[in-house]
Amino acid sequence: MHNRIQFLILWLVATPLTLGAQERTAALPDAPHLQLQLQQSGLVRTSPAADPPSASPPAAAAGLTLTRQQAEQLALKNNPRISVGDLLARAQKEHVRVVRSAEFPTLNGELTGVDAEEASRISTGSLSASRLLYHVGAGVELDQLITDFGHTRNLVASSSFQAKASSQQADATREDIILTVDTAFYNALEAQATLQVAKSTVKARQDVGDQVNALTASKLKSTLDQSFAQVNLSQAKLLDLDAQNQYDAAMANLNEVLGTTNDDQYQLIDDPTPPDPVAPSAEGVITMALQQRPDLLAQKAAHESDVRFARAERDQLFPTISGLGDVGYTPVGSSEYFDSNWYGAAGVNVGIPIFNGFKYHSEAAEAGLRAKASDEQSRILINRIVRDVRTAWLKAQTAQQRMTVAAELVKEANTALDLADTRYRLGLSSIVELSQAQLQQTQAQIDDANARFDYEADIAALRFQSGSQP
Repeated sequence: MHNRIQFLILWLVATPLTLGAQERTAALPDAPHLQLQLQQSGLVRTSPAADPPSASPPAAAAGLTLTRQQAEQLALKNNPRISVGDLLARAQKEHVRVVRSAEFPTLNGELTGVDAEEASRISTGSLSASRLLYHVGAGVELDQLITDFGHTRNLVASSSFQAKASSQQADATREDIILTVDTAFYNALEAQATLQVAKSTVKARQDVGDQVNALTASKLKSTLDQSFAQVNLSQAKLLDLDAQNQYDAAMANLNEVLGTTNDDQYQLIDDPTPPDPVAPSAEGVITMALQQRPDLLAQKAAHESDVRFARAERDQLFPTISGLGDVGYTPVGSSEYFDSNWYGAAGVNVGIPIFNGFKYHSEAAEAGLRAKASDEQSRILINRIVRDVRTAWLKAQTAQQRMTVAAELVKEANTALDLADTRYRLGLSSIVELSQAQLQQTQAQIDDANARFDYEADIAALRFQSGSQP
């Protein structure tokens, strides 16, 4: 009888405590379902076919929105490398006109006044003997190249090919800028998504920590649970700090590529359309690259320029034939020595190189060797392009597979977290198991967001390697 009464008293005392514990346990929120939160904000996909993450930045960074296409336009407008390439291409085109000027007549006007010693004829230096007469006159001289047997023509062709090479180099610089912008843009998007996941993780673990602290104060949970909850919160805060630093660094890199020194903060908007699939094989991409890559086209044009220049150097060994003309009027002084004040003459001059210490032979040999070297450089570039295309194709192929695996990982991590959360609330497991599940889910979400942007960056790199940039 005494035992029954004692049991009844204990039951009456324990029942309110048990009910209170159940109420507090029910008040404990579910483990942070970041996947659901991020799906609602558009940050994480539930399947490979879902919409891409928008990765909203923190409030301080909100304001200016920027898409990849807008970033490319800003970079092409502001990046100084674009201006340098265009200016060098224009300068080379002007050099073509400089070289071609040798094919046109040279016409010079002259005004001459001479006060010479009477009847003197002998002189040295720049005044020829025929000018040592007292006179004043004006006239023009004409010098026209008739033929130099291909020397000037090959020089003009060499300069024209060099101008084409400079133009292709400007296009190559443009495509390189686009690739750099795309890479910086997707890196910033990745940092933006990681930062959003980190902030959501801090908020969720702060809520869990507050609830565990309340349960610990009520003697319903041990201080070990409280310590683990605080450790989890501290880890989330460290993740947030690292993510913020990576985000700020990515924004600084993006601003540099955009050609500005400002510390602009953008809300990056990803293209809502799914990224392009990887080409079925690398061979087709290689064929396209060998036909379209502007750096390869520039190298081929530079080789043709070297070949034409070698021919021009060889043509120096041939004669040069020029036509000469001279006409003028000497109103003062000529009547004392000549019957007419007018003078004029026309003629043809043939210059024949006989010997100059084998200079022309050596110049022709040097130019020929340089032309052969540029041809070998073309082969080197072709081999490197083939390697780079294959590497970029393999990387994009792997990134595409990683997206599928990352989406499956998020799904499994969510399931594991739900189970761990239920077990912990029922008292079937410790907070260590719940903490591990939370950590795995957070990492899975980060990996899923990163897989998407890494794939888009790899697709941009493959476009660059194939020479098919927009």
